[in-house]
Amino acid sequence: MKMLPSAAFVLAAVLALGATAQSPSAQPAGAPPAPKPKPSCFWTSRIENFAAHDDQTLYLRVGAHDVYQAKLFSDCFDISWVHHIALVSRSSSLICEGPNLDVDVVIRDIAAGRQRCPITTIRKLTPGEVEALPKDARP
Repeated sequence: MKMLPSAAFVLAAVLALGATAQSPSAQPAGAPPAPKPKPSCFWTSRIENFAAHDDQTLYLRVGAHDVYQAKLFSDCFDISWVHHIALVSRSSSLICEGPNLDVDVVIRDIAAGRQRCPITTIRKLTPGEVEALPKDARP
């Protein structure tokens, strides 16, 4: 006749195994947390070109290789038709990835005049993301 282990014994064994097992991503107690990657930043004077795929998304070519995506708070009408833009910050001309509620895109259009379009977020695109952009969105 086979004996089944008691429920208390099974529970104790499971708890003991759970206490000794450690997930691969867990850090030892007392270890400092892994450092967060620093956001990528650029100076507004380094913007070489831009393209607007729609009225709420702007792509910026910074230097020879970097492309940043700027999401606008709302529609910035005719941004895909203008030839000149400016990024204006209320704090610094150094723009970093992440939420950027103090940066505006300023465009001057003959019909609409001067327009300020607030930026909500900016992020640097990977080379693969840049390659995947539609042709009219590549700066």
